[in-house]
Amino acid sequence: MSRIPQPEGTKGSLKWIQRAVNDCPELLQPDGVGPIAWHSPLRSDDLAEYRDAAFLEKIGQAELAPALRAFWPARGPQWDALGTLPDGTPVLVEAKAHVGEFLSPPSQAAELSLTRIKAALSQVQTALGVSPATDWTRVFYQYANRLAHLWFLHDHGVPARLMVVGFLGDEEMRGPQQRETWAALHAAADHALGLPSRHGLSRFIDLVTPRVDHLS
Repeated sequence: MSRIPQPEGTKGSLKWIQRAVNDCPELLQPDGVGPIAWHSPLRSDDLAEYRDAAFLEKIGQAELAPALRAFWPARGPQWDALGTLPDGTPVLVEAKAHVGEFLSPPSQAAELSLTRIKAALSQVQTALGVSPATDWTRVFYQYANRLAHLWFLHDHGVPARLMVVGFLGDEEMRGPQQRETWAALHAAADHALGLPSRHGLSRFIDLVTPRVDHLS
């Protein structure tokens, strides 16, 4: 279990995702999907974020905790927000406010954990048609491990969605002003990870780009 209470964000993606979930959830509504019921980060829950078995419990999939422990070591992705659709489909969120946030460093896991992570990522690469020569622990690792957890849920019969939120207009953080910037960054990440233009998870990934002036 891992529940991580958060301070109220004062800048960047932490600030904006908290405000969007609690004050303007309609800004996080992808076309053709929804409505989403948000379970984190909620002010009534210390703005907590979740990972490992706790994130599974939040999205109604607690029974998958043993399988997740076998798939990925502890201290896995800490989700910026979690929700569900009316039919129970989970929505996993990774939010960014500026380009630097998206350019994540290589995995910092210790050797034993890194071995397990590489084995998990290899499963995902095989399933998605990616050459195993592409080292997902070194290139766009944060995005890669989010994709891996999306695949894990699908592999266990849960048709989860990954919502990538790219906030627009964060002048303090010098963030992008146009949706096209975030779209280009994600296309570049897919290319670097060796992902084909269409793969088994493509239709379950949503890019949402709300403007921060709607949240100020």
